[in-house]
Amino acid sequence: MMYFIWGLVGAVLGFALQQEFFTTVFGAMLGIAWARMSGLRRDIDLARKELAEARQAFGASPRTGEAPPVAAPSVVVPPLPVAGYGSPEVATPPLPAVEAIAAGAAPASAVDTGTPPPVPPASPRDIPVPAQPPVPPRPTWVDALIHRVGAWFTEGNVPVKIGMLVLFAGVAALLKYASDAGMFHAPVSVRVSLVALAAIVALAFGWRQRFKRRVFALSLQGGAIGVLTIDVFAAFRLYELLPPTAAFGMLVVLVAGAGMLAVLQDSLALAVLGLVAGFAAPILTSTGHGSHVALFTYYALLNLAVLAIAWKRAWRVLNLLGFVATFGVGVAWGVTQYKPEQFASTEPFLLLNFFFYLVIPWLYLRRAAQTRERVLDACLLFGNPLVSLLLQGALLRWQGKAMAVSALVAAVMYLAVAYSVRKQRDLGLLRDAWAVLAIGFATLAVPLALSASVTAGIFAVEGAGLVWLGWRQDRWFARWSGLGLAGLAALAWAAGHMPSWQAPAVANRNYLGALLIAVGGAASTWLYHRYGSEKPRSRVAAVVLFGWTIVWWLLPTTVEIANHLGDAHAAAGILALMGITAWVVAELQRGAVHALGTAMRLVVAGLTWVSMVLIVLCLIPSWQVLGGWLLLAVLVTFASGWRAMVCLQGHPRLAATTQLGWWWRVPVTIACALVAAADGWHWLDDSWRLVMVVAPALVLWFITLRRPAWVQRPLQAEDSAVDMLLHSLFVVLGVIFVCSLFAEGTATPLRFVPLVNPVEMVMLAILAAAFGWFSAPQVGPSIRRLRPLLMGVALMAFATSATLRGVHHLGNVPWDGSLAESSVAQMSLTVTWSVLGVLAWIAGSRRGQRGLWLAGAVTMGVVLAKLLLVDRSHLGNLFGIASFIAYGLLCTAIGYFAPAPPRRAAATPEPADAS
Repeated sequence: MMYFIWGLVGAVLGFALQQEFFTTVFGAMLGIAWARMSGLRRDIDLARKELAEARQAFGASPRTGEAPPVAAPSVVVPPLPVAGYGSPEVATPPLPAVEAIAAGAAPASAVDTGTPPPVPPASPRDIPVPAQPPVPPRPTWVDALIHRVGAWFTEGNVPVKIGMLVLFAGVAALLKYASDAGMFHAPVSVRVSLVALAAIVALAFGWRQRFKRRVFALSLQGGAIGVLTIDVFAAFRLYELLPPTAAFGMLVVLVAGAGMLAVLQDSLALAVLGLVAGFAAPILTSTGHGSHVALFTYYALLNLAVLAIAWKRAWRVLNLLGFVATFGVGVAWGVTQYKPEQFASTEPFLLLNFFFYLVIPWLYLRRAAQTRERVLDACLLFGNPLVSLLLQGALLRWQGKAMAVSALVAAVMYLAVAYSVRKQRDLGLLRDAWAVLAIGFATLAVPLALSASVTAGIFAVEGAGLVWLGWRQDRWFARWSGLGLAGLAALAWAAGHMPSWQAPAVANRNYLGALLIAVGGAASTWLYHRYGSEKPRSRVAAVVLFGWTIVWWLLPTTVEIANHLGDAHAAAGILALMGITAWVVAELQRGAVHALGTAMRLVVAGLTWVSMVLIVLCLIPSWQVLGGWLLLAVLVTFASGWRAMVCLQGHPRLAATTQLGWWWRVPVTIACALVAAADGWHWLDDSWRLVMVVAPALVLWFITLRRPAWVQRPLQAEDSAVDMLLHSLFVVLGVIFVCSLFAEGTATPLRFVPLVNPVEMVMLAILAAAFGWFSAPQVGPSIRRLRPLLMGVALMAFATSATLRGVHHLGNVPWDGSLAESSVAQMSLTVTWSVLGVLAWIAGSRRGQRGLWLAGAVTMGVVLAKLLLVDRSHLGNLFGIASFIAYGLLCTAIGYFAPAPPRRAAATPEPADAS
């Protein structure tokens, strides 16, 4: 029956929504498969239960080190002959029975010198028990499904099964043909009605099964209600079969029915489904011209239903869902459609919802206490006043005096409800929370009369004070309230932030408010680090607060500098800010431990790298970084970075990372200065700027290889910084080398000369530096072993690029896609590759290096393939012919100088020739 219901629902839904027939069939099959899977899982659970009962009936496996009781055997097995007690041919007499020995009877056989002494019988405790075989792992549902599918195709009447599958496919094809021919066409209203009828039948069947199969019944009811909701929506929105009022009324009936079913059957899932459908009903049936009074009245009735359910059930998810949906829709409506003249018709609903979710946490606390420990619904307890205050401020257009009056009214309300439960000892935590909120709103009334930016500063300082009070009195609620005030301060600052930062610089309310938030965050960070360093959660909180402080210090200060300084002066100020901040944090991290110290050191390293990025960004407007205020800022960052590295001694990894960023700023700064200086030299080609960029990095590479002690300062004992610098230089220069392969290489104002142009000189310098690094003694053997391969590939790439570049400049072939189609370029590549292959072949054969010889042989093979596949099409011109001739001549040279590959090292010398 269950299979039929799921298949019917899937089929009706697919057919009603005007889908293809195979989609309908797929829906039916999916429903049947889902039901079949549920039955399969139930069978597996039943089998596991029966197996557990059988094991319990026959006895569990023995524990470790303890043997189970064993009954005394009626027949004693004679022991095996013991080595050293006579010949193995002598038979050992049988031992008496266990019962006789237990009765005290003497053994019947005498002890002989040639036979071993009798072995006393083993007691039942000494008889070894064979180990239990390991229990095989339980198959997963996937394995069980695969097994069942395989059994279906291999067991039973297989021909019938296969015939049914084929018949099903034939019938499905026939039905699809009939559907395409219009034989099954039905009006939309009939299809929608069929879907509704099927959902109603499923709902009724689920209601009848609520006692026998509760989970199945609730799932079926929820699915039916969902199908009815979608069906009503489709009838209204997609097919226009229902007017908005009728559709809305049907949705309200569905919501009420879902809520009633949820309460009657104690089903939270149904309640959530009904509430979601209830809040979605106005949105689904909206035409864009409705009244907000009607909308909020309907939502007020829904919240009244939530309040009534909270009186009977402690369903926190339902309470949160109602709160989020109510205020979420209210915020969306307020942002898009609210007008100041609608204040009188909107304010009562805000106050009513505020009252609803003021009472619901109290009801939840009363109802939850019957089944579990008393807990507060903190999300509603603190989220309701916060969101309501923000919405009230939006309705009042953030007028200070009106906001202050609203805060005082809220304080009075919280004070009244806290006073009303003063004698109930079991509500002491809720009473304290309400009292704290009353004090908070009373406190807010004063700064709300001032600007929002100043309010943010007051909140931040007050939050730090609450954190201090919480640590002194060891009260977590006060600490979390202080952190909440810090977040509220940020929101207040954002709300009161003015687009144009007023003069004078620094002494304006925007920047001072942000600075007070940073000060409050720094104070809270220090308090958490001092009093909570032994608690893991407090360590995490200290790290988060430190990040909060850094953000509120750097971002507003950066914006303040950018707004009050212009162009290069602002860049210099921001660069100096990063350097000084890194130095101050490096000094403070000496007293920090645990995760906070690591976070501070990460900030130092990050700011060091950010400074380098800022220097690079100065190239966009072509600012000279080694002139004016930028030069002073660069010197400040270098000096502060040096001092920061000194402070980081004792922390090798982060100190090495900081030192790596500090040293990288040297070539980057010099390169930016050279490029900025050459910006006005229009007669100089961009290829020369490549030389300016690469030259400082190559110099740093040479210094690091030859004088590593210079790079280690001030971290004299750290070798990791040198390795990291060499590896990073290798990567960056390697990327530049690869990019240079595709550069045109114009040498204006000079003439192009192969190998003596800026691009190829840079590439040759990078190759020489890489070869020197591979040969350095401090390079590990793993990297040194890669030298032949990497250098060979790099040389081949360089030769190819240089050849094409020479063809472009000397042969007047355009530097684009036509270069690959040029017979001159193909001939040049053939000759170049052949020469390199011949040199590698001959050198490898003469010097006995099989790797080098193999590289030459592979190169010649590649050239031969190129001749057959590419150059063959150019045989009609001289360049194609020259390619073949050159390759033939070079192969002839190989046959003359090195006809055979180098021999492997032999254990014995080869005999001399007899001649």
